[in-house]
Amino acid sequence: MTTHHETGTATTHHVLILGAGYAGLAAAIQLAARTKGREDVQVTLVNPQERFTERLRLHMSATGQQVGEMNIPELLEGTGAGFVRGWVTAVDATAKIVRIDDNRVLHYDTLVYGLGSVADTAAVPGVEHHAYTFNSVQDAELLADRLARLDSGTVVVCGSGLTGIESAAEIAERRPELNVVLLGRQEPGAAMSPKPKAYLQAALARLGVRVRTGIEVVKVLPDSVELAGGENIAADVVLWTSGTRVSPLAAAAGLTVDERGRVVTDAALRSVSHPDVYAVGDAAAIRQGYGVMHGTCQGGMPTGVHAAVSIVRALNGKQPKPFRFGYYHTPVSLGRHDAVVQFTHPDDSPRRVYLTGRMAARYKETVTASPWPTYGRMKKMPASGAFWPRGGRFTRIRGVR
Repeated sequence: MTTHHETGTATTHHVLILGAGYAGLAAAIQLAARTKGREDVQVTLVNPQERFTERLRLHMSATGQQVGEMNIPELLEGTGAGFVRGWVTAVDATAKIVRIDDNRVLHYDTLVYGLGSVADTAAVPGVEHHAYTFNSVQDAELLADRLARLDSGTVVVCGSGLTGIESAAEIAERRPELNVVLLGRQEPGAAMSPKPKAYLQAALARLGVRVRTGIEVVKVLPDSVELAGGENIAADVVLWTSGTRVSPLAAAAGLTVDERGRVVTDAALRSVSHPDVYAVGDAAAIRQGYGVMHGTCQGGMPTGVHAAVSIVRALNGKQPKPFRFGYYHTPVSLGRHDAVVQFTHPDDSPRRVYLTGRMAARYKETVTASPWPTYGRMKKMPASGAFWPRGGRFTRIRGVR
């Protein structure tokens, strides 16, 4: 095994960004655009594959629908940012190095940690071996291949959150000959106000999705799932969307993490234990006035932009500003021509305003399609990415300005 060590110089500040999800890619584009032409800053993005994973479309890929292939190095062209394809296998926060694929070592002066969440396949026996997940486009395509070979039978979707709802609806619409069962602890749309929740549940019923709530899956078998209490539900295919976990690399590196392994940040998104490390997206435990943010695309991209802006401020000898973000909607697809959009208060609680039907489907498609052109605009006009709802009193933390 050869070890290659890339070191910084006295004149170049190396910023390494780990993970090219919605947040990591936003950080890379923003930072490259804001430091373009500066010879004292080098930005490098690390990701295991060149294709961007559109998480918002994985339920479409899983039913055999063609979606656009978005290439990360192509997006970075002309920005001055570098791209390294590989898996991050270790972070040494003391030596300020990152190991890639066990045989390359990259040095950093500032690290942006964006290794987001994946499906938690370890919490329930059998999930790892017998269930499909949505960790990547390849995972979704594996499920599509399996469904294509199924003439009849039962698909069990475990998890009644947004991913589970969208997946169950998509499979039921595209493959009406299959029985689709959605299992979860909570009823679908539990966080919505009564009318949009009722619409969502009626839409699932129209599509033929059988919903069972108050359910805890305790084991996944080759041909069934076992519930608490001993009941078994026969399954030809199991899709696991119940719960996520983050990479253990942050904890192993000695960064302060929360009970879920997310990097605990200060108001500027810096690690509270290692201020030369910023954490973004699902990888970060970011506290706002309403509590700790949960991972979504709408919140992830702003964290990446803010981290980039903070790094530029620090490079220019200025203090980074506090990050503030307020939620504004929860859009949920119900097949290709139906959806529900629940508009929310900044703390993610439901407002009375909502959309349903084709108008909601058009809204959802607009949201889903927006990140890539947004990245393109940010290359030319980085300030265009710095607008998002700050949340007013909902996000204000006493003592933080």
